Amino acid sequence: MHESWKPILQSEFNQPYFKELSEFLHTAYETKTIYPPKQQVFSAFTTDLNDIKVVIIGQDPYHGPRQANGLAFSVHQGVQIPPSLQNIFKEIHDDVGAPIPNNGDLTRWAKQGVMLLNNTLTVEAHMAGSHRGKGWEIFTEHIIKYLNENRPHLVFILWGRDARSKKAMIDQTKHYIIESAHPSPLSAYNGFFGSKPFSKCNDKLKEWGMEEIKW
Repeated sequence: MHESWKPILQSEFNQPYFKELSEFLHTAYETKTIYPPKQQVFSAFTTDLNDIKVVIIGQDPYHGPRQANGLAFSVHQGVQIPPSLQNIFKEIHDDVGAPIPNNGDLTRWAKQGVMLLNNTLTVEAHMAGSHRGKGWEIFTEHIIKYLNENRPHLVFILWGRDARSKKAMIDQTKHYIIESAHPSPLSAYNGFFGSKPFSKCNDKLKEWGMEEIKW
């Protein structure tokens, strides 16, 4: 994680809920196959806190082998691009005309100030949602509340029910919210495709005098 995050995260790590979560995770990693690898669980926090301009909130990590890399919606280079991310790339192409990438590693977004934060940061192999209700949701909410209170202008992109449930904790007088259906194949045609989140995000960043994201 980046140095700028350490005081905030250390405060969370000392909370009773997180100590319980840590014990659960210790056992889980010892006895089961858990994604992402331990050293990548907090990859969303490698971006300097002071450089963050956009926050995209996902649900939980991909649960297939070698997929999850700690950034929401992202996979390692060389790994087949998952359907949700394929739909994201399609919408980017249709929205801003950018070519569809040949890999799904979104580190290039993180380096531009896009925080890719899952609601739940770990998952058991082949069991979507298996680490819900263990404490990660509390952690994620505290991070969102911190960003809401301590950053002047952020674009929050909320896709799907889990992400949109965070809307109430975001002050819309200083931040900007873009929300729609999730890019999953199950829901992408119910409002994700055609929602133009990437151009809307860049329009708002430009309005604030900030550099646009190269999607």
